[in-house]
Amino acid sequence: MAVLQDILYKVSIRSVQGSTQVQVNDLQIDSRKVNTGSAFIAIKGSSSDGHGFIDTAVEKGATVIICELLPVNRIENLTYVQVENSAAAAGYMAHNFYGQPSTRVRLIGVTGTNGKTTIATLLFKLFTALNYKCGLISTVQNQIGDTVIPATHTTPDAISLNALLKQMADEGCSHVFMETSSHAIHQHRITGLQYTGAIFSNITHDHLDYHKTFDEYIRVKKLFFDGLSSSAFAISNADDKRGAVMLQNTQAKKYLYSLKTIADFKGKILENTLSGLLMTINDQEVHFRLIGEFNAYNLLAVYGAAICLEENKQDVLVCLSEMTGAEGRFDYIISPVEKIIGIVDYAHTPDALVNVLATIQKLRKGHEQIITVVGCGGDRDKTKRPIMAEAACEYSSRVIFTSDNPRSEDPNEILKDMDTGLNTAAKKKSISIVDRKEAIKTAVSLAKEEDIVLVAGKGHEKYQEIKGVKNPFDDKAVLQEMFVLLGK
Repeated sequence: MAVLQDILYKVSIRSVQGSTQVQVNDLQIDSRKVNTGSAFIAIKGSSSDGHGFIDTAVEKGATVIICELLPVNRIENLTYVQVENSAAAAGYMAHNFYGQPSTRVRLIGVTGTNGKTTIATLLFKLFTALNYKCGLISTVQNQIGDTVIPATHTTPDAISLNALLKQMADEGCSHVFMETSSHAIHQHRITGLQYTGAIFSNITHDHLDYHKTFDEYIRVKKLFFDGLSSSAFAISNADDKRGAVMLQNTQAKKYLYSLKTIADFKGKILENTLSGLLMTINDQEVHFRLIGEFNAYNLLAVYGAAICLEENKQDVLVCLSEMTGAEGRFDYIISPVEKIIGIVDYAHTPDALVNVLATIQKLRKGHEQIITVVGCGGDRDKTKRPIMAEAACEYSSRVIFTSDNPRSEDPNEILKDMDTGLNTAAKKKSISIVDRKEAIKTAVSLAKEEDIVLVAGKGHEKYQEIKGVKNPFDDKAVLQEMFVLLGK
């Protein structure tokens, strides 16, 4: 419970009707969750407009309405606050309502197209190993110390996010590591939060169904860094051509990491095998259990953040050397009989898929086939479908196109979209099997001794979303099942 006037701090207000001394029991952006004494914030979303649910919120007991457009029929005893931007107002109000929880922890945000989950997860594992109690907010899961909380979005809505941060602070977390998606930045879910530091991994073709243009996608990512304070730090990937752009206008202390050029946190890969990475970080040679060049970048970002957080270099490297990555990120198993390597990875963008396949190419001894199972999600950026298909065929011996999460779309139409990216040679090495389980089974049946089967796109997900229903489906479990079933 809080006084309305106190939780309006930093909100851009156009007009007020009624008292700002009214008590607010809770904040809601969903009219179905409104209770007596709620403040209902009417947000214009991509699929619905909260202004259309103001009457419902009032009927359910809301005593405060936050909106951009005042309703024509207003109730006399209620308080109406007209604001410049309801989504931004929700961010500030939630932060204030929950006691500004981001100021009670050291909050580190990780943004970029690929690598967010691994970087955030590695930071959580690292600082836990360094004897801190930590919070994690990620695509895979949210976590408070040892307690796991299922994740529904990469970054929760502003109210849920601040409630979660308060819970983390109340339970003694000193550090919180959070994936920060472009949707969350654009939709003001992180507005009002005070970050200790921010990390940029890379930016490639993704989410153009939402942002419409690549330039807009870059602009939104950059807003995250533009909003940092002078007491924060910002770490960026010098080897990404937009890495320097991200830091151009930030007030934060600037740091770069790189495998290819001079940087504050400089790495060099000495060996890259299935047993891990041997590399130097700032001239210190270390063996890591993680595999692939993309993980070398992730490790550099994590190391840089730890140093910026004033941890001991040797302690950090020792702990990192013992760690595995996030679930569903280059997650591999080896079949018991024919020693086929099965790899499950979340790669669902063209760049991520190329990174994984390029890593696999480097790990080959020479004779092994790479058999890739991949699809594209429905109701998402259609322009990447032919590019994904082309990338899969370029780097693989055989490719099986299949369903990912078709959602409301016909999976056959998604496969047709992917097929438009294929030339004659690519078509000869690919087949389409709509049923994902059957596609994985076919891939394993085609594999010979020591071949490599990559199942890409869903990673850690334990479901397949079809026509609004999330059906149980686990790529890694299915892969293991097929190894046994087919005697591989």
